[in-house]
Amino acid sequence: MNWQDQYQRWKNDQDLEPQLKEALHNMNENEIEAAFSGTLEFGTGGMRGVLGPGTNRMNVYTVRKAAKGLALYLEEQGMADRGVAVAYDSRYQSREFAVETAKVLGVHGIKTYVFTGVRPTPTLSFAVRHLEAGAGVMITASHNPPEYNGYKVYNEQGAQLPPAQADQMIEQVNTVADELAIAVKDQSEIEAEGLINWIDEAVDEAYLRELKSITYRDDVKRDLSIVFTSLHGTAHNLATRSLAQAGFDHVFAVSEQVEEDPEFSTVKSPNPEEHQAFEYAIAKGQDVDADVLVATDPDADRLGVAAKKADGEYHVLTGNQLGALMLDYKLANMDDVPRNSVMINTIVTSQLGKAVADHYNVTTEHTLTGFKFIAEKIEEYNQSGAHEFVFGYEESYGYLVEDFARDKDAIQSTLLACEMAAYYREQGMTLFDALEQFFERHGYYFEDLHSLKLEGTDGPEQINAIMEDFRFNPVEGAIAVEDYLTGKRTYLESGESVDLNLPASNVVKFWLDDDTWCCLRPSGTEPKMKFYFAVKGETREAADERLKQLKDRVLERL
Repeated sequence: MNWQDQYQRWKNDQDLEPQLKEALHNMNENEIEAAFSGTLEFGTGGMRGVLGPGTNRMNVYTVRKAAKGLALYLEEQGMADRGVAVAYDSRYQSREFAVETAKVLGVHGIKTYVFTGVRPTPTLSFAVRHLEAGAGVMITASHNPPEYNGYKVYNEQGAQLPPAQADQMIEQVNTVADELAIAVKDQSEIEAEGLINWIDEAVDEAYLRELKSITYRDDVKRDLSIVFTSLHGTAHNLATRSLAQAGFDHVFAVSEQVEEDPEFSTVKSPNPEEHQAFEYAIAKGQDVDADVLVATDPDADRLGVAAKKADGEYHVLTGNQLGALMLDYKLANMDDVPRNSVMINTIVTSQLGKAVADHYNVTTEHTLTGFKFIAEKIEEYNQSGAHEFVFGYEESYGYLVEDFARDKDAIQSTLLACEMAAYYREQGMTLFDALEQFFERHGYYFEDLHSLKLEGTDGPEQINAIMEDFRFNPVEGAIAVEDYLTGKRTYLESGESVDLNLPASNVVKFWLDDDTWCCLRPSGTEPKMKFYFAVKGETREAADERLKQLKDRVLERL
Protein backbone atom coordinates (compact mmCIF):
# COMPACT_ATOMS: atom_id res chain seq x y z
CA MET A 1 0.00 0.00 0.00
CA ASN A 2 1.04 3.59 -0.52
CA TRP A 3 0.91 6.02 2.40
CA GLN A 4 -2.53 7.31 1.43
CA ASP A 5 -3.99 3.80 1.54
CA GLN A 6 -2.34 3.07 4.86
CA TYR A 7 -3.79 6.28 6.27
CA GLN A 8 -7.28 5.40 5.07
CA ARG A 9 -6.95 1.92 6.57
CA TRP A 10 -6.25 3.42 9.97
CA LYS A 11 -8.78 6.22 9.62
CA ASN A 12 -11.58 3.79 8.75
CA ASP A 13 -10.82 1.33 11.54
CA GLN A 14 -13.84 1.47 13.85
CA ASP A 15 -11.89 0.12 16.84
CA LEU A 16 -8.92 2.44 16.58
CA GLU A 17 -7.77 3.69 19.97
CA PRO A 18 -9.64 7.02 20.60
CA GLN A 19 -6.59 9.18 21.30
CA LEU A 20 -4.89 7.99 18.14
CA LYS A 21 -8.08 8.58 16.14
CA GLU A 22 -8.25 12.14 17.45
CA ALA A 23 -4.58 12.73 16.65
CA LEU A 24 -5.13 11.46 13.10
CA HIS A 25 -7.98 13.94 12.68
CA ASN A 26 -5.68 16.84 13.63
CA MET A 27 -2.75 15.96 11.33
CA ASN A 28 -1.91 17.87 8.14
CA GLU A 29 -0.94 16.14 4.91
CA ASN A 30 2.82 16.37 5.47
CA GLU A 31 2.44 14.87 8.94
CA ILE A 32 0.24 12.09 7.57
CA GLU A 33 2.73 11.25 4.83
CA ALA A 34 5.60 11.07 7.35
CA ALA A 35 3.54 8.89 9.71
CA PHE A 36 2.43 6.40 7.04
CA SER A 37 5.36 6.30 4.61
CA GLY A 38 6.75 2.86 5.33
CA THR A 39 6.71 1.05 8.64
CA LEU A 40 8.61 1.55 11.87
CA GLU A 41 11.03 -1.29 11.38
CA PHE A 42 12.10 -3.68 14.08
CA GLY A 43 15.82 -3.90 13.42
CA THR A 44 18.95 -5.35 15.04
CA GLY A 45 18.75 -2.66 17.74
CA GLY A 46 15.02 -3.11 18.32
CA MET A 47 12.54 -0.41 17.46
CA ARG A 48 12.64 3.32 18.19
CA GLY A 49 10.56 6.17 16.85
CA VAL A 50 8.37 9.21 17.38
CA LEU A 51 5.16 8.64 19.33
CA GLY A 52 1.88 9.04 17.46
CA PRO A 53 -0.54 7.37 15.06
CA GLY A 54 0.76 5.68 11.93
CA THR A 55 2.64 2.67 10.67
CA ASN A 56 5.91 4.61 10.99
CA ARG A 57 5.34 5.70 14.61
CA MET A 58 5.52 4.25 18.11
CA ASN A 59 2.01 3.40 19.32
CA VAL A 60 0.08 0.48 20.84
CA TYR A 61 -0.32 -1.15 17.42
CA THR A 62 3.35 -1.10 16.39
CA VAL A 63 4.19 -2.30 19.91
CA ARG A 64 1.69 -5.14 19.56
CA LYS A 65 3.31 -6.10 16.29
CA ALA A 66 6.73 -6.34 17.96
CA ALA A 67 5.25 -8.31 20.87
CA LYS A 68 3.48 -10.69 18.48
CA GLY A 69 6.77 -11.27 16.68
CA LEU A 70 8.44 -11.97 20.02
CA ALA A 71 5.75 -14.51 20.92
CA LEU A 72 6.18 -16.32 17.60
CA TYR A 73 9.98 -16.23 17.98
CA LEU A 74 9.86 -17.73 21.50
CA GLU A 75 7.50 -20.47 20.32
CA GLU A 76 9.80 -21.24 17.41
CA GLN A 77 12.80 -21.44 19.77
CA GLY A 78 10.94 -23.63 22.25
CA MET A 79 11.36 -21.06 25.02
CA ALA A 80 7.81 -19.76 25.48
CA ASP A 81 7.42 -21.61 28.79
CA ARG A 82 10.23 -19.58 30.42
CA GLY A 83 8.34 -16.29 30.23
CA VAL A 84 9.45 -12.72 29.51
CA ALA A 85 10.72 -10.03 31.89
CA VAL A 86 9.45 -6.54 31.02
CA ALA A 87 10.68 -3.15 32.28
CA TYR A 88 10.09 0.42 31.23
CA ASP A 89 11.49 3.91 31.75
CA SER A 90 9.93 7.30 32.48
CA ARG A 91 8.89 8.21 28.93
CA TYR A 92 5.39 8.84 27.66
CA GLN A 93 3.35 5.62 27.35
CA SER A 94 6.19 3.39 28.58
CA ARG A 95 4.06 1.62 31.19
CA GLU A 96 1.19 1.30 28.70
CA PHE A 97 3.49 -0.33 26.15
CA ALA A 98 4.79 -2.74 28.82
CA VAL A 99 1.27 -3.84 29.65
CA GLU A 100 0.35 -4.13 25.95
CA THR A 101 3.31 -6.49 25.56
CA ALA A 102 1.95 -8.66 28.38
CA LYS A 103 -1.54 -8.63 26.83
CA VAL A 104 -0.24 -9.87 23.48
CA LEU A 105 2.04 -12.51 25.01
CA GLY A 106 -0.87 -13.62 27.17
CA VAL A 107 -2.80 -14.68 24.06
CA HIS A 108 0.00 -17.18 23.47
CA GLY A 109 -0.01 -18.35 27.09
CA ILE A 110 3.37 -16.74 27.73
CA LYS A 111 3.95 -15.41 31.24
CA THR A 112 5.36 -11.95 31.79
CA TYR A 113 7.22 -10.54 34.79
CA VAL A 114 6.53 -6.80 34.80
CA PHE A 115 8.01 -4.23 37.18
CA THR A 116 5.48 -2.13 39.07
CA GLY A 117 7.42 1.08 38.39
CA VAL A 118 10.20 2.44 36.22
CA ARG A 119 13.53 0.62 36.27
CA PRO A 120 16.97 1.04 34.66
CA THR A 121 17.85 -0.98 31.58
CA PRO A 122 20.58 -2.95 33.42
CA THR A 123 17.99 -4.03 36.01
CA LEU A 124 15.95 -5.55 33.19
CA SER A 125 19.07 -7.34 31.93
CA PHE A 126 19.70 -8.65 35.44
CA ALA A 127 16.03 -9.64 35.90
CA VAL A 128 16.10 -11.86 32.81
CA ARG A 129 19.05 -13.77 34.24
CA HIS A 130 17.75 -13.81 37.83
CA LEU A 131 14.29 -15.06 36.83
CA GLU A 132 15.73 -17.44 34.18
CA ALA A 133 13.30 -15.95 31.68
CA GLY A 134 13.41 -16.79 28.00
CA ALA A 135 13.62 -13.15 26.95
CA GLY A 136 13.29 -9.58 28.14
CA VAL A 137 11.72 -6.38 26.85
CA MET A 138 12.83 -2.86 27.77
CA ILE A 139 10.56 0.04 26.83
CA THR A 140 12.91 2.99 26.41
CA ALA A 141 14.26 5.47 23.91
CA SER A 142 17.39 5.99 26.01
CA HIS A 143 18.45 9.65 25.66
CA ASN A 144 16.39 10.55 22.58
CA PRO A 145 14.12 13.65 22.71
CA PRO A 146 10.82 13.48 24.66
CA GLU A 147 8.67 12.69 21.60
CA TYR A 148 10.42 9.31 21.17
CA ASN A 149 9.99 5.90 22.70
CA GLY A 150 11.45 2.51 21.86
CA TYR A 151 11.32 -1.26 22.26
CA LYS A 152 14.41 -3.40 22.92
CA VAL A 153 14.38 -7.20 23.13
CA TYR A 154 16.83 -9.23 25.21
CA ASN A 155 17.77 -12.89 24.99
CA GLU A 156 17.94 -15.43 27.80
CA GLN A 157 21.43 -14.24 28.78
CA GLY A 158 20.07 -10.75 29.44
CA ALA A 159 21.80 -9.31 26.37
CA GLN A 160 20.27 -7.43 23.47
CA LEU A 161 19.69 -9.84 20.60
CA PRO A 162 22.88 -10.44 18.58
CA PRO A 163 22.52 -10.44 14.77
CA ALA A 164 21.62 -14.12 14.26
CA GLN A 165 18.87 -14.06 16.89
CA ALA A 166 17.73 -10.59 15.82
CA ASP A 167 17.30 -11.81 12.23
CA GLN A 168 15.08 -14.67 13.43
CA MET A 169 13.02 -12.29 15.55
CA ILE A 170 12.71 -9.77 12.69
CA GLU A 171 11.52 -12.55 10.38
CA GLN A 172 8.69 -13.33 12.81
CA VAL A 173 7.76 -9.65 13.24
CA ASN A 174 7.55 -9.28 9.48
CA THR A 175 5.05 -12.14 9.22
CA VAL A 176 2.50 -9.97 11.05
CA ALA A 177 0.52 -8.46 8.19
CA ASP A 178 -2.02 -6.28 9.97
CA GLU A 179 -0.96 -4.54 13.17
CA LEU A 180 -4.54 -3.35 13.75
CA ALA A 181 -5.90 -6.91 13.94
CA ILE A 182 -3.56 -8.41 16.56
CA ALA A 183 -5.49 -10.20 19.32
CA VAL A 184 -4.92 -9.13 22.92
CA LYS A 185 -6.28 -10.22 26.27
CA ASP A 186 -7.59 -7.80 28.88
CA GLN A 187 -5.23 -6.97 31.73
CA SER A 188 -7.70 -8.33 34.27
CA GLU A 189 -7.85 -11.59 32.33
CA ILE A 190 -4.09 -12.20 32.24
CA GLU A 191 -3.84 -11.25 35.91
CA ALA A 192 -6.55 -13.79 36.80
CA GLU A 193 -4.79 -16.45 34.72
CA GLY A 194 -1.40 -15.75 36.31
CA LEU A 195 0.05 -14.67 32.97
CA ILE A 196 1.25 -11.32 34.30
CA ASN A 197 3.37 -11.29 37.43
CA TRP A 198 4.17 -7.94 39.06
CA ILE A 199 7.75 -7.77 40.35
CA ASP A 200 9.80 -5.14 42.11
CA GLU A 201 11.58 -5.37 45.48
CA ALA A 202 12.63 -9.03 45.32
CA VAL A 203 14.52 -8.43 42.06
CA ASP A 204 15.85 -5.08 43.31
CA GLU A 205 17.24 -6.71 46.46
CA ALA A 206 18.91 -9.46 44.45
CA TYR A 207 20.47 -6.86 42.15
CA LEU A 208 21.70 -4.82 45.15
CA ARG A 209 23.31 -7.94 46.60
CA GLU A 210 25.25 -8.43 43.38
CA LEU A 211 26.33 -4.79 43.45
CA LYS A 212 28.27 -5.51 46.64
CA SER A 213 30.89 -7.13 44.39
CA ILE A 214 31.73 -3.69 42.94
CA THR A 215 34.21 -3.02 45.75
CA TYR A 216 37.93 -3.42 45.18
CA ARG A 217 39.49 -1.63 48.17
CA ASP A 218 37.88 -1.89 51.61
CA ASP A 219 40.47 0.53 53.03
CA VAL A 220 39.34 3.50 50.93
CA LYS A 221 37.51 6.13 52.98
CA ARG A 222 33.96 6.61 51.72
CA ASP A 223 33.56 10.24 52.84
CA LEU A 224 33.68 11.47 49.24
CA SER A 225 31.19 14.26 48.49
CA ILE A 226 29.07 13.15 45.52
CA VAL A 227 26.39 14.96 43.53
CA PHE A 228 24.11 12.52 41.71
CA THR A 229 21.47 13.15 39.05
CA SER A 230 19.35 10.70 37.09
CA LEU A 231 18.31 13.45 34.61
CA HIS A 232 14.59 12.78 35.27
CA GLY A 233 15.08 9.09 34.56
CA THR A 234 15.10 5.72 36.31
CA ALA A 235 18.35 5.54 38.29
CA HIS A 236 17.76 7.63 41.41
CA ASN A 237 16.38 4.94 43.71
CA LEU A 238 18.80 2.11 42.95
CA ALA A 239 21.86 4.33 42.50
CA THR A 240 21.45 6.11 45.83
CA ARG A 241 20.61 2.83 47.62
CA SER A 242 23.67 1.14 46.17
CA LEU A 243 25.93 4.07 47.12
CA ALA A 244 24.60 4.00 50.68
CA GLN A 245 25.08 0.23 50.78
CA ALA A 246 28.72 0.75 49.75
CA GLY A 247 29.28 3.29 52.54
CA PHE A 248 29.00 6.54 50.57
CA ASP A 249 26.97 8.72 52.95
CA HIS A 250 27.64 12.15 51.44
CA VAL A 251 25.44 11.88 48.34
CA PHE A 252 23.53 14.98 47.26
CA ALA A 253 20.71 14.60 44.77
CA VAL A 254 19.92 17.28 42.19
CA SER A 255 16.41 17.87 43.51
CA GLU A 256 15.12 19.47 40.29
CA GLN A 257 15.98 16.30 38.34
CA VAL A 258 14.89 13.55 40.77
CA GLU A 259 11.33 13.63 39.43
CA GLU A 260 10.60 11.16 36.62
CA ASP A 261 9.71 13.69 33.95
CA PRO A 262 9.09 12.48 30.36
CA GLU A 263 9.71 16.03 29.11
CA PHE A 264 13.20 16.12 30.71
CA SER A 265 12.29 19.72 31.41
CA THR A 266 15.58 20.94 32.92
CA VAL A 267 17.88 19.81 30.09
CA LYS A 268 18.11 20.32 26.34
CA SER A 269 19.02 16.65 26.02
CA PRO A 270 19.00 14.02 28.81
CA ASN A 271 22.36 12.69 27.68
CA PRO A 272 25.42 12.80 29.95
CA GLU A 273 27.58 12.70 26.81
CA GLU A 274 26.51 16.32 26.26
CA HIS A 275 28.09 18.59 28.84
CA GLN A 276 25.06 20.88 29.12
CA ALA A 277 23.29 18.01 30.91
CA PHE A 278 25.55 18.76 33.90
CA GLU A 279 24.35 22.37 34.34
CA TYR A 280 22.22 21.68 37.44
CA ALA A 281 24.72 19.18 38.84
CA ILE A 282 27.52 21.74 38.57
CA ALA A 283 25.44 24.33 40.43
CA LYS A 284 24.71 21.77 43.15
CA GLY A 285 28.35 20.74 43.25
CA GLN A 286 29.50 24.31 43.77
CA ASP A 287 26.89 24.73 46.51
CA VAL A 288 28.02 21.67 48.52
CA ASP A 289 31.69 21.69 47.41
CA ALA A 290 31.37 18.23 45.87
CA ASP A 291 34.37 16.17 44.86
CA VAL A 292 32.63 14.50 41.93
CA LEU A 293 29.44 14.84 39.89
CA VAL A 294 27.67 11.76 38.52
CA ALA A 295 24.89 11.73 35.88
CA THR A 296 23.03 8.84 34.28
CA ASP A 297 20.84 8.93 31.19
CA PRO A 298 17.07 8.22 31.52
CA ASP A 299 17.33 4.43 31.30
CA ALA A 300 20.60 4.36 33.29
CA ASP A 301 22.78 2.45 30.90
CA ARG A 302 25.13 5.41 30.35
CA LEU A 303 27.21 7.26 32.92
CA GLY A 304 28.88 10.66 32.81
CA VAL A 305 31.31 11.90 35.48
CA ALA A 306 32.60 15.42 36.11
CA ALA A 307 35.40 16.18 38.56
CA LYS A 308 37.24 19.25 39.71
CA LYS A 309 40.38 20.36 37.97
CA ALA A 310 43.11 22.52 39.45
CA ASP A 311 41.19 25.67 38.50
CA GLY A 312 38.32 24.61 40.78
CA GLU A 313 35.91 24.17 37.87
CA TYR A 314 34.07 20.94 37.09
CA HIS A 315 34.95 19.27 33.82
CA VAL A 316 33.33 16.20 32.26
CA LEU A 317 35.50 13.21 31.44
CA THR A 318 35.00 11.63 28.04
CA GLY A 319 33.72 8.08 27.80
CA ASN A 320 37.10 6.93 26.56
CA GLN A 321 38.88 8.59 29.49
CA LEU A 322 36.52 7.33 32.19
CA GLY A 323 36.53 3.82 30.73
CA ALA A 324 40.33 3.65 30.71
CA LEU A 325 40.55 5.03 34.26
CA MET A 326 38.03 2.50 35.61
CA LEU A 327 39.73 -0.35 33.76
CA ASP A 328 43.09 0.59 35.26
CA TYR A 329 41.64 0.98 38.76
CA LYS A 330 39.94 -2.41 38.68
CA LEU A 331 42.97 -4.24 37.30
CA ALA A 332 45.31 -2.53 39.77
CA ASN A 333 43.14 -3.52 42.74
CA MET A 334 41.83 -6.99 41.89
CA ASP A 335 43.04 -9.69 44.26
CA ASP A 336 44.27 -11.59 41.25
CA VAL A 337 44.16 -10.81 37.51
CA PRO A 338 43.69 -14.15 35.73
CA ARG A 339 46.26 -14.90 33.03
CA ASN A 340 43.50 -15.38 30.44
CA SER A 341 41.72 -12.09 31.25
CA VAL A 342 40.07 -10.14 28.46
CA MET A 343 38.90 -6.56 28.21
CA ILE A 344 36.29 -5.99 25.50
CA ASN A 345 35.53 -2.71 23.77
CA THR A 346 34.47 -1.58 20.30
CA ILE A 347 36.14 -0.59 17.06
CA VAL A 348 35.38 3.10 17.72
CA THR A 349 36.81 3.12 21.27
CA SER A 350 40.15 4.82 21.97
CA GLN A 351 43.37 2.81 21.90
CA LEU A 352 44.08 4.17 25.40
CA GLY A 353 42.10 1.27 26.88
CA LYS A 354 44.22 -1.22 24.98
CA ALA A 355 47.37 0.48 26.25
CA VAL A 356 46.09 0.08 29.83
CA ALA A 357 45.15 -3.57 29.23
CA ASP A 358 48.58 -4.26 27.70
CA HIS A 359 50.19 -2.79 30.83
CA TYR A 360 48.54 -5.54 32.90
CA ASN A 361 49.02 -8.30 30.28
CA VAL A 362 45.28 -8.40 29.64
CA THR A 363 44.01 -9.28 26.16
CA THR A 364 41.95 -6.65 24.32
CA GLU A 365 39.09 -7.75 22.07
CA HIS A 366 37.36 -5.29 19.73
CA THR A 367 33.75 -5.76 18.60
CA LEU A 368 31.39 -3.86 16.36
CA THR A 369 29.60 -0.90 17.92
CA GLY A 370 26.73 -1.97 20.15
CA PHE A 371 26.92 -3.54 23.58
CA LYS A 372 25.15 -6.67 22.33
CA PHE A 373 28.42 -7.63 20.63
CA ILE A 374 30.35 -7.23 23.89
CA ALA A 375 27.71 -9.33 25.68
CA GLU A 376 27.92 -11.98 22.96
CA LYS A 377 31.68 -12.25 23.49
CA ILE A 378 31.24 -12.51 27.28
CA GLU A 379 28.89 -15.45 26.83
CA GLU A 380 31.18 -17.08 24.25
CA TYR A 381 34.15 -16.93 26.61
CA ASN A 382 32.11 -18.06 29.61
CA GLN A 383 31.09 -21.12 27.62
CA SER A 384 34.52 -21.89 26.16
CA GLY A 385 36.72 -20.83 29.08
CA ALA A 386 39.15 -19.28 26.61
CA HIS A 387 39.12 -15.94 28.43
CA GLU A 388 37.82 -14.47 31.67
CA PHE A 389 35.96 -11.19 31.30
CA VAL A 390 37.25 -8.32 33.45
CA PHE A 391 35.76 -5.18 31.88
CA GLY A 392 33.78 -3.96 28.87
CA TYR A 393 33.02 -0.49 27.59
CA GLU A 394 32.09 1.77 24.70
CA GLU A 395 33.24 5.31 24.06
CA SER A 396 29.61 6.43 24.27
CA TYR A 397 29.62 6.33 28.10
CA GLY A 398 28.58 2.68 28.47
CA TYR A 399 30.49 0.36 30.86
CA LEU A 400 30.11 -3.09 32.39
CA VAL A 401 32.23 -3.91 35.45
CA GLU A 402 30.90 -7.37 36.41
CA ASP A 403 28.85 -9.61 34.16
CA PHE A 404 25.81 -10.32 36.37
CA ALA A 405 24.13 -7.92 33.94
CA ARG A 406 24.77 -8.20 30.21
CA ASP A 407 24.18 -4.65 29.08
CA LYS A 408 26.03 -1.48 29.92
CA ASP A 409 25.27 -0.64 33.53
CA ALA A 410 25.44 2.91 34.92
CA ILE A 411 24.65 1.72 38.46
CA GLN A 412 27.69 -0.59 38.54
CA SER A 413 29.77 2.14 36.93
CA THR A 414 28.66 4.77 39.45
CA LEU A 415 29.95 2.61 42.30
CA LEU A 416 33.31 1.96 40.63
CA ALA A 417 33.78 5.59 39.59
CA CYS A 418 33.04 6.85 43.11
CA GLU A 419 35.39 4.37 44.82
CA MET A 420 38.07 5.29 42.30
CA ALA A 421 37.58 9.02 42.91
CA ALA A 422 37.74 8.43 46.68
CA TYR A 423 40.97 6.45 46.29
CA TYR A 424 42.67 9.15 44.24
CA ARG A 425 41.49 11.85 46.63
CA GLU A 426 43.35 10.04 49.42
CA GLN A 427 46.45 10.29 47.24
CA GLY A 428 45.91 14.05 46.94
CA MET A 429 44.78 13.66 43.31
CA THR A 430 41.69 14.31 41.23
CA LEU A 431 40.57 12.04 38.40
CA PHE A 432 42.17 14.52 36.02
CA ASP A 433 45.50 14.21 37.83
CA ALA A 434 45.21 10.44 37.42
CA LEU A 435 44.39 10.89 33.74
CA GLU A 436 47.45 13.08 33.25
CA GLN A 437 49.59 10.30 34.73
CA PHE A 438 48.00 7.94 32.21
CA PHE A 439 48.92 10.22 29.33
CA GLU A 440 52.50 10.56 30.57
CA ARG A 441 52.75 6.76 30.84
CA HIS A 442 50.97 5.69 27.65
CA GLY A 443 50.94 8.75 25.37
CA TYR A 444 48.34 11.47 24.82
CA TYR A 445 45.28 9.77 23.31
CA PHE A 446 42.71 12.36 22.22
CA GLU A 447 39.39 11.76 20.48
CA ASP A 448 36.49 13.66 18.99
CA LEU A 449 33.13 12.92 17.39
CA HIS A 450 31.20 14.71 14.66
CA SER A 451 27.55 13.84 13.97
CA LEU A 452 25.86 14.67 10.69
CA LYS A 453 22.05 14.56 10.73
CA LEU A 454 20.32 14.02 7.38
CA GLU A 455 16.57 13.90 7.85
CA GLY A 456 13.93 13.66 5.15
CA THR A 457 13.12 11.05 2.56
CA ASP A 458 16.50 11.44 0.81
CA GLY A 459 18.52 11.25 4.06
CA PRO A 460 19.42 7.55 3.76
CA GLU A 461 20.44 8.08 0.15
CA GLN A 462 22.76 10.93 1.13
CA ILE A 463 24.32 8.86 3.90
CA ASN A 464 24.95 5.97 1.49
CA ALA A 465 26.54 8.35 -1.01
CA ILE A 466 28.93 9.72 1.63
CA MET A 467 29.86 6.22 2.75
CA GLU A 468 30.55 5.08 -0.82
CA ASP A 469 32.66 8.16 -1.55
CA PHE A 470 34.92 7.53 1.44
CA ARG A 471 34.93 3.76 0.87
CA PHE A 472 36.47 4.18 -2.60
CA ASN A 473 38.48 7.34 -1.87
CA PRO A 474 40.39 6.79 1.37
CA VAL A 475 41.28 9.62 3.75
CA GLU A 476 44.54 11.34 2.86
CA GLY A 477 47.44 9.81 4.79
CA ALA A 478 45.69 6.48 5.43
CA ILE A 479 47.96 3.44 5.46
CA ALA A 480 45.20 0.87 5.94
CA VAL A 481 41.42 0.69 5.44
CA GLU A 482 39.06 -1.54 7.40
CA ASP A 483 35.82 -2.08 5.52
CA TYR A 484 33.43 -3.89 7.82
CA LEU A 485 30.97 -4.46 4.99
CA THR A 486 33.45 -6.67 3.15
CA GLY A 487 35.13 -7.84 6.37
CA LYS A 488 38.63 -6.93 5.15
CA ARG A 489 41.53 -4.81 6.36
CA THR A 490 43.53 -3.66 3.33
CA TYR A 491 47.05 -2.20 3.47
CA LEU A 492 47.07 0.50 0.81
CA GLU A 493 50.73 0.37 -0.20
CA SER A 494 50.94 -3.40 -0.71
CA GLY A 495 47.29 -4.12 -1.45
CA GLU A 496 47.45 -7.03 1.00
CA SER A 497 44.19 -7.85 2.82
CA VAL A 498 43.41 -9.74 6.01
CA ASP A 499 40.08 -10.85 7.46
CA LEU A 500 38.53 -8.80 10.29
CA ASN A 501 36.53 -11.77 11.61
CA LEU A 502 33.55 -9.63 12.59
CA PRO A 503 29.94 -9.56 11.32
CA ALA A 504 29.26 -7.44 8.24
CA SER A 505 28.40 -3.81 9.03
CA ASN A 506 28.33 -0.60 7.01
CA VAL A 507 31.37 0.92 8.72
CA VAL A 508 34.68 2.13 7.30
CA LYS A 509 37.76 2.84 9.41
CA PHE A 510 40.98 4.46 8.19
CA TRP A 511 44.26 3.88 10.02
CA LEU A 512 47.04 6.42 9.88
CA ASP A 513 50.38 6.00 11.64
CA ASP A 514 50.95 5.80 15.42
CA ASP A 515 47.49 4.72 16.66
CA THR A 516 45.72 7.51 14.73
CA TRP A 517 42.46 6.66 12.98
CA CYS A 518 39.06 7.90 11.86
CA CYS A 519 35.88 5.93 11.39
CA LEU A 520 32.57 6.54 9.57
CA ARG A 521 29.43 4.82 10.86
CA PRO A 522 25.76 5.44 10.01
CA SER A 523 23.48 5.32 13.05
CA GLY A 524 21.26 2.26 13.36
CA THR A 525 18.41 4.13 15.07
CA GLU A 526 18.51 7.73 13.79
CA PRO A 527 18.86 9.49 10.40
CA LYS A 528 22.47 10.49 10.95
CA MET A 529 26.02 9.30 10.60
CA LYS A 530 28.95 9.64 12.95
CA PHE A 531 32.56 10.50 12.27
CA TYR A 532 34.97 9.28 14.96
CA PHE A 533 38.48 10.71 15.25
CA ALA A 534 41.32 9.41 17.43
CA VAL A 535 44.98 10.43 17.61
CA LYS A 536 48.04 9.85 19.74
CA GLY A 537 50.72 12.42 20.46
CA GLU A 538 53.84 12.61 22.59
CA THR A 539 52.58 15.85 24.18
CA ARG A 540 49.17 17.43 24.79
CA GLU A 541 49.95 20.14 22.24
CA ALA A 542 51.03 17.63 19.60
CA ALA A 543 47.89 15.54 20.09
CA ASP A 544 45.66 18.63 19.93
CA GLU A 545 47.23 19.76 16.66
CA ARG A 546 47.08 16.30 15.12
CA LEU A 547 43.40 15.94 16.04
CA LYS A 548 42.56 19.31 14.48
CA GLN A 549 44.37 18.43 11.26
CA LEU A 550 42.65 15.05 10.97
CA LYS A 551 39.18 16.51 11.55
CA ASP A 552 39.75 19.31 9.04
CA ARG A 553 41.04 16.85 6.45
CA VAL A 554 37.97 14.62 6.71
CA LEU A 555 35.16 17.10 7.29
CA GLU A 556 36.15 19.49 4.50
CA ARG A 557 35.11 16.72 2.10
CA LEU A 558 31.51 17.07 3.27
